[in-house]
Amino acid sequence: MVNEIVKKNGVSFGIITGVLSVLITTFIYVVDLKLFTSTWIGFASIAVYLVVGIILLIKTKKDLNGLFSFKDAFTTYFISAVIGILISVAFNIILFNFIDPAAKEIIKENTLKYLIATLQKFNTPTTAINEAITKLKENDQFSIPELLKGSVFSILFSALFGLILAAFFKSKSLSRES
Repeated sequence: MVNEIVKKNGVSFGIITGVLSVLITTFIYVVDLKLFTSTWIGFASIAVYLVVGIILLIKTKKDLNGLFSFKDAFTTYFISAVIGILISVAFNIILFNFIDPAAKEIIKENTLKYLIATLQKFNTPTTAINEAITKLKENDQFSIPELLKGSVFSILFSALFGLILAAFFKSKSLSRES
């Protein structure tokens, strides 16, 4: 049985994370589609999600009077991550497949230019660059199946990250019980 505080905080912060993701995506969409290929925007987004996750775990540990098992810490983070990812993916499906399908083609073009420039910087052989270009052109990263597949990988990555955070935030006095 999941503790009510764990469930409540996980759901609340999952909604917050999802809304933040929607706002970030909307900001990038409105300002400049080229920002979807920006490395610093990617790192900044990860930093925002990291901070939200840490705040979530600090708040939940406090709400539980400092008695935070590894399982509760992981469950709190995982609930939040899954809800945030599902909200984000639902928004991306709607935006790029129903509201503005042309945007995904512009992003693909920008991604292609970015990929070519990056591979050339690292002196990648022309055959490898051509192969990467072909794969990218064949793939519709914003199609519904690809977005859903990406959400599975995001959930798996979040689970790994959640394990690390749970190990860090669990109560030391409960370490033998977890």
